[in-house]
Amino acid sequence: MGSCTSNLNAEKVGNKSRVINIVHSNEKLEQLKEPIKAWHILSQNPNHFLCSSESMFVDSPMLPVIPTQELQFDHIYFLLPLSKSRVSLSLQDLCALAIKANTALAKTTSNSTLSVSQTRNSKTHPILSNLSL
Repeated sequence: MGSCTSNLNAEKVGNKSRVINIVHSNEKLEQLKEPIKAWHILSQNPNHFLCSSESMFVDSPMLPVIPTQELQFDHIYFLLPLSKSRVSLSLQDLCALAIKANTALAKTTSNSTLSVSQTRNSKTHPILSNLSL
């Protein structure tokens, strides 16, 4: 997932997407169009941490975003329970997070102006979709 980014429903500035995507553990997608520091999100979600999809790799721990760090536009962040912080990701865990992001983004896409044929192409594996973090 080290290169997971999204530009769905984004406000465009030139060719750059202007949205910060935060996927909650319940697959809720929060999209922010203004710069924000991680602590702002964390203060509203006690006992959780933010992890950037850019820093998630198999057999590596999920490193929390530093609270004073400004969240980056066109990135996907996961808001996860603190109990999952610094836990090494298995391939199955990483796939489950990718599916959560895909599901959340697909829900947003289905509410946009894309045609039905454009939204039908997203499929998830039935076994992996039952995994939860």
